[in-house]
Amino acid sequence: MSHPAFFDAVPKISLYDPLAEFLGATEGGILQYGYFDAVRLAGHSCPTVASAYWMTCKALASLYPGAMPVRGEILVEFSQDSTSGVTGVIANVVSMLTGAMADNGFKGIAGRFNRCEKLFFAVDMPAEIRFTRLDTDQSVLTAANLQRVPASPRMPMLMGNCLSGSATPAEAAEFGKLWQERVRSILLDHGDDPEVFIVKSV
Repeated sequence: MSHPAFFDAVPKISLYDPLAEFLGATEGGILQYGYFDAVRLAGHSCPTVASAYWMTCKALASLYPGAMPVRGEILVEFSQDSTSGVTGVIANVVSMLTGAMADNGFKGIAGRFNRCEKLFFAVDMPAEIRFTRLDTDQSVLTAANLQRVPASPRMPMLMGNCLSGSATPAEAAEFGKLWQERVRSILLDHGDDPEVFIVKSV
């Protein structure tokens, strides 16, 4: 499956999933996700999907220093409602990585492996997302300032032409290339930029 080469350069994240181990889905219950998995889930690659993937990766690295995150044992809270802006898109990616679900998730087996009621929206807090380890109650607040990674000045014109159907094949190709270049820059050039990705332990 052809995709931009930078997808594979974005660091992957490995997690331990007790349910995967219990049901024999993977050896030792280890699951690995990469940015391309987030793209396939969303059906597209954009700054929103990129920020959702990377905020989660950074939050889990902060919560589990030197250890593997435990999928399904993480509480996730959003400051916005699920239907507000791109919150739903972000939540889908975060849910894939953490295993956290709202009231529609897996209800567990004999009181174990429950994924329900671990994803909440419209929570009053000073950040976009709060991740909490359920075993230690440690939390991390995250936010992304994507406006600090500007798009090419040609993007508005090219997008307008593409949406109106007046773009030439060359313009359509340039639009896609410039769009993905901004995504690449967000993840690879600014992934550790504290002005773009804010991660704060609380």
